[in-house]
Amino acid sequence: MVRNCASAEDLMKAIKDEKVQMIDLRFTDLPGVWQHFSVPPSAVNVDALEEGIGFDGSSIRGFQEIQESDMLVVADPTTAFVDPYSPAKTLVLICNIRDPVTGQSYSRDARYIAQKAETYLEGTGRADTSYFGPEAEFFVFDDVRYGQGINYALHEIDSSEGSWNTASNEAPNLAHKPRPKEGYFPVPPTDSMQALRTEMVLTMEQLGIQIEAHHHEVATGGQNEIDMRFTTLTRMADNLMIYKYVVKNTAHQHGKTATFMPKPLFEDNASGMHVHQSLWKGETNLFYDKGDYADLSELARYYIGGLLAHAWALCGLCAPTTNSYRRLVPGYEAPINLVYSRRNRSACCRIPMYSPNPRAKRVEFRSPDPSCNPYLAFAAMLMAGLDGIDRRIDPGSPIDKNLYDLPPAEAKEVKSTPGSLDQALDALERDHAFLLRGDVFTADVVETWLDYKRKKEVDAIRLRPHPYEFHLYYDI
Repeated sequence: MVRNCASAEDLMKAIKDEKVQMIDLRFTDLPGVWQHFSVPPSAVNVDALEEGIGFDGSSIRGFQEIQESDMLVVADPTTAFVDPYSPAKTLVLICNIRDPVTGQSYSRDARYIAQKAETYLEGTGRADTSYFGPEAEFFVFDDVRYGQGINYALHEIDSSEGSWNTASNEAPNLAHKPRPKEGYFPVPPTDSMQALRTEMVLTMEQLGIQIEAHHHEVATGGQNEIDMRFTTLTRMADNLMIYKYVVKNTAHQHGKTATFMPKPLFEDNASGMHVHQSLWKGETNLFYDKGDYADLSELARYYIGGLLAHAWALCGLCAPTTNSYRRLVPGYEAPINLVYSRRNRSACCRIPMYSPNPRAKRVEFRSPDPSCNPYLAFAAMLMAGLDGIDRRIDPGSPIDKNLYDLPPAEAKEVKSTPGSLDQALDALERDHAFLLRGDVFTADVVETWLDYKRKKEVDAIRLRPHPYEFHLYYDI
């Protein structure tokens, strides 16, 4: 990270001092994927950095139509870092989007939405700061092939540590491949990803991201997790975009490929993104209150009430792909139960109990996955929690039992997350007034999101025959 850049003047000095050869301007499209273009230092000055640099917004998913395509990227100086993967010394700047005609920030800019959520929180007077700590899981594979046409559909994944390769002739096959659902915490050589993850972590730390831990995850075939230390909402969304960039590019340098797709493997664990969150006023963690259940304050309970009350709508933004619902499936170890509990990982909202320190008190919302746009997801979770506080939504009694082993009568009383993206989007369409408060989200953003997801993803999957349908139905 290039330190102490707070203005365009600071950036120009850093460009000179660091002998920068190229400037890379990055922003996030509506689905949540980084986009970029590059300009040489000779093409920028203080005015260009402050006023913005033009691009075609009609070519970006979820942005403008062609008749109003001109848009501006405006760099945030505090986000500057030198790209560790570029052969030429390249300064990366994370940007916001601005409309060149009105001069206003762009309503569909996800980063702007996250910033508005933080401003809204401060304006309520309830808290100064929201902290977020996502635990993003991902897979690293050796070979991935997929294709789709009028007369075929296929995908095939391979990994040197995949359990399906125990009998393969690998000249030689050195075994030590994690069995399905047994990839959690083995040492090398079974954990074949240790050195790769360490390289990822060291790179993230060089870029200013604090890391708390990394490890192999439950699934065979290269499932991993790297945990970042919590920070403020927009900054954490920035960090998650950098995190994904580092993971994918480090894997690529080693001849491997990384994905944050939630469920790439059948009959093994999927990748989630449990999101830890808390509200603070000054140096005081407002989620802590000694003596109550799990040392949880009343305000924290109402925040949880908001998350649970709006969980279906939140899934439309936090688990926003059709593939997300290959993970959120009843009857498996998925966080689908709309209750809260201390320590219990079968609950949608968990209260971690690792430390008695008041600063560590937080709620972990377990339904999201790393396919989400983090700016939108974190902002939506905050708005749901604040609605719970405003309306004093009671989350009900905690459930500390194993939710998968409840008697049928008790299990019937426990509500679940939606079973498909269709259902989640319908819920978001019905229940999004809480997102519109303070103009954090706009009706246009919600409508654009729903339209994009339904046409580009839900309909695209619904209209195609599934390969397994040939197994089921071809001989009918």
